Amino acid sequence: FCKPIRIFLSAVLSYFIPLLYEIGYYINKIILFPLSKSKCYTYVHKEGSTLKQNTFTKLFLSTFQLSAFTFGGGFVIIPLMQKKFVDELHWIEEQEMMDLTAIAQSSPGAIAVNASILVGYHVAGVFGALITVLGTVLPPLIIISIISFFYTAFRDNVIVNMAMTGMLAGVAAVICDVVITMGKSIFQKKRVLPIIVLFASFVAVRFMKINIILIILICAIIGAVDTLYLGRKGRQA
Repeated sequence: FCKPIRIFLSAVLSYFIPLLYEIGYYINKIILFPLSKSKCYTYVHKEGSTLKQNTFTKLFLSTFQLSAFTFGGGFVIIPLMQKKFVDELHWIEEQEMMDLTAIAQSSPGAIAVNASILVGYHVAGVFGALITVLGTVLPPLIIISIISFFYTAFRDNVIVNMAMTGMLAGVAAVICDVVITMGKSIFQKKRVLPIIVLFASFVAVRFMKINIILIILICAIIGAVDTLYLGRKGRQA
């Protein structure tokens, strides 16, 4: 009984996976067409780079592993992604990772999922984004499903509560590392405007309790105007 099911599943997967890849390839082409003269290329389309056959496997296993051992929210996964995709695999440059992090933070939804989508698309296009989303979502889905069956035992267990308290301290340290890393990239540019925006945003959120959406929109406008000004200044020079 199991053998026919395995044969059927194998036939279905062998048909749909290449089909999805082809669809993703053409969607990727359509998305990249209006950006063909910009720097918004994926890893596949960079000059001199080739997409290896095991890239999708590495993407899935990397995001699955990171998501399975990441506790404390999306900010914690950012330095782990940087270590994996920037330092180890060399698929993304450090500045690009900071830009992807900023976009993931500014976009609606979970930071970890947003960052995975951006990293997957940057590395391997639309199909890469689908793979990384699957690898990011599966671990918490599996873990939470298991915990839900034993929720009462976990809730009242002293050892589990102590472990959670210890993990909170570790998570706070990792988040501080993310803040220092991203802040360092701002100061390394040695430009006054980004530093002013950084401190002004902190004051607005921490002390003035201004809505974060409004702050993000204002920062985006300032960044766009600054970029246009620098571009115009560079062309005039």
